Amino acid sequence: MEPIIELKNVTKKFGGITALDSASLHVDKGEVVGLIGDNGAGKSTLIKTLVGVYKPDNGEIIIKGKKVNNWNTKKAREAKIETVFQDRALTPQQSIVWNIFMGKELRHPFGFIKVKEQIKEANKIIREIGFTSNLIDANSPVGNLSGGERQGVAIARAIYNDADLIILDEPTTALSLIETQKVFDFVNNVKAKGRSVLFIGHNIFHVFDISDRFIILDRGQVIHKLDKNDVKTPEELIKVMKDTVIGGKN
Repeated sequence: MEPIIELKNVTKKFGGITALDSASLHVDKGEVVGLIGDNGAGKSTLIKTLVGVYKPDNGEIIIKGKKVNNWNTKKAREAKIETVFQDRALTPQQSIVWNIFMGKELRHPFGFIKVKEQIKEANKIIREIGFTSNLIDANSPVGNLSGGERQGVAIARAIYNDADLIILDEPTTALSLIETQKVFDFVNNVKAKGRSVLFIGHNIFHVFDISDRFIILDRGQVIHKLDKNDVKTPEELIKVMKDTVIGGKN
């Protein structure tokens, strides 16, 4: 089976600064890939390249075995790639269903919103990814949810957009252990449905726990691609980083 997305020797420069330097990686169907690196390693540039905000200066982007030219956000969406950024882009005063369908409402031929259909679909999605509390349904205000549950709503929106690959940017930042576990449960349920996740984080222990394999980025270069069998513990993964990562800003 071809990878959902593959980058081959992708380079991105901003003036005299090389943010990505011949970076190569891939994400397969139904896996969680952890992307780690220090501040300034190039993670943000890589994310924005994956979702089409940045067009590579050199290199190839391959979607399910086919090279794509003139990569942009429209082609990334067509490739079913969705990103949940740190701020999650949610509207807390609105309901879960409103946040999931925001801008992509189900409508009748005359333009009226299919309210009941949206509520039914939203409830289906949030149950699918692991919302189990009977106190939370599609009409619950997002502002009443915990941090981990809000992350789940953002993931649910990506699923509604039919994502094959969901990029999670620092999804466990400032979350408690319990809330982090909720995010892990959401991610594992997404994986169980055959979707893939690129999990980006600074907390190596979190990344290690949830990921099937790891990509280490440093100064715009992919310096390691490791399976979980290659590093048995988070401490081993940290040691690999310390032994090889130089650091630096881009």
